[in-house]
Amino acid sequence: MRGLAEDDKSSLLGRRITPGLRIVAIVVISIILMMVDHASTSLKPIRSTLAVATQPIQMIAELPGEMVHYLGRYFDRGQLIADNEALEQKVLLLQARLQRLASLQAENERIRALLASASSLDQNVLIARILSVSPDPYRHYIKLNKGSTDGVFVGQALVDANGIMGQVTDVTPMGSRAILITDANHGIPVEINRTGLQTIAQGSGKSSELRLPFLANNSDIQVGDLLVTSGLGGRYPAGYPVAEVTSVVHQPGDEFLEVVATPTAHLNRGREVLLVWTDNTLDPVAEAQEGNSTDQAKDDANGDSPAP
Repeated sequence: MRGLAEDDKSSLLGRRITPGLRIVAIVVISIILMMVDHASTSLKPIRSTLAVATQPIQMIAELPGEMVHYLGRYFDRGQLIADNEALEQKVLLLQARLQRLASLQAENERIRALLASASSLDQNVLIARILSVSPDPYRHYIKLNKGSTDGVFVGQALVDANGIMGQVTDVTPMGSRAILITDANHGIPVEINRTGLQTIAQGSGKSSELRLPFLANNSDIQVGDLLVTSGLGGRYPAGYPVAEVTSVVHQPGDEFLEVVATPTAHLNRGREVLLVWTDNTLDPVAEAQEGNSTDQAKDDANGDSPAP
């Protein structure tokens, strides 16, 4: 009877401790342990031991997530390959566009230089685009996209932002052809800017070389002298840069110097040129209109004008 009474007391005590009280007790104990751990290091060895003991449990708990992540990466490999190929194509496209932008930027800078040069000229000018260059290495010709409908005429001078390039030789309504100053069959009247000495600069057939074959051996010329157009002949306006002297050689016994100059214009670079109307030349359209008005005035003076 006594044993039964003790069992009844223990079961009664267990029923009195409800789950809510157990949770409260655990929370209180946890708070006390955290306060003690924060205030001192006495529980540090116990905490370290528990961390080591629970490490396998933590790894086992994380294992399903890592397996799912690994399997997802394995099954998505095909999609990753496709995405990689698409990104490579985009990179190639962007690189091509970047090159085009670099080309446009360089072209914009050249046009700005031409416009800056045109703004400093007193003559009327027209920007023309170079369509093609002669494939013959001994003939230096270029084709332009401006023709007689734009007022271009034979003998019109071509310049860029740095100097004289050449002159127009053939004109069609929609285009024209021009010879460069470096062509072997071309000569341009020039004068030495430092002394005013006048001579002829002839093309050598090389895109970076002019020759001055008619200078006497006692001529005052030296390396670095700037050659400008003299205006003789009426083809080229006076005062435009043509070339810079790079070599002066006097051969004993020769009557003439061997003078080599480099054109100031960028003959083998750029895609735009300036067509110049000088003070003594008129736009062919304006010239035709002026001619018509002159003929009309003569008819009026002779009494041949048509009746109104």
